[in-house]
Amino acid sequence: MNNFSLPLKKLWFIHILILVLSNYAVQIPLNICGINTTLGTFTYPFIFLSTDLTVRIFGQKRARKIVFLAFIPGLVLSYFVGALFEHGDFQGFGKITEFSYFVFRITFASLSAYVLGQLSDIFVFNRLRKLKVWWPAPLASSILGYLLDTFVFFAIAFYATNDTFMAENWVELAFVDYCVKLSASLVIFIPAYGILLNFLMKKLTTLQK
Repeated sequence: MNNFSLPLKKLWFIHILILVLSNYAVQIPLNICGINTTLGTFTYPFIFLSTDLTVRIFGQKRARKIVFLAFIPGLVLSYFVGALFEHGDFQGFGKITEFSYFVFRITFASLSAYVLGQLSDIFVFNRLRKLKVWWPAPLASSILGYLLDTFVFFAIAFYATNDTFMAENWVELAFVDYCVKLSASLVIFIPAYGILLNFLMKKLTTLQK
């Protein structure tokens, strides 16, 4: 971390923050117009946005380093937060001293999906980022990254789990989660990526002068 610039340290912190927040949010089920989903569907895509910006500005080597450096603190913090708020409700500080298999599965699934999804996202994005137009890279990397991340996470976390709702609906939840993430990317995150990219490139150009 010592050879990281301040912007890279901020991106590393953002990765950990979104991981922890999403591991809490995924335990909160939502029903939108008869469609089962979770709150985590609307928080996790921000991590792909930050990763794509990192690859675009700093390159895939540093982006991969951020992913691996965020893994251990993300794992530890996600477990403790998940234990405190198991099933979305505060369980009391005493739960930290008790091992929760349900929370451990979510944490392990999240971090496994995080690494696979982010590395595939970085690989695809880096291959396409040199195109003259900026949008194919974040779009293609999101399609593959979301697919791997979503189904790996839900399969590891909720297949035959002791949470009846999640065990019975994990395939539907995964499919809906994937569709919502793609829709959000098209409507919100890819346009936001373009705006942030333009802003950050101008800022970096100014700092280099």
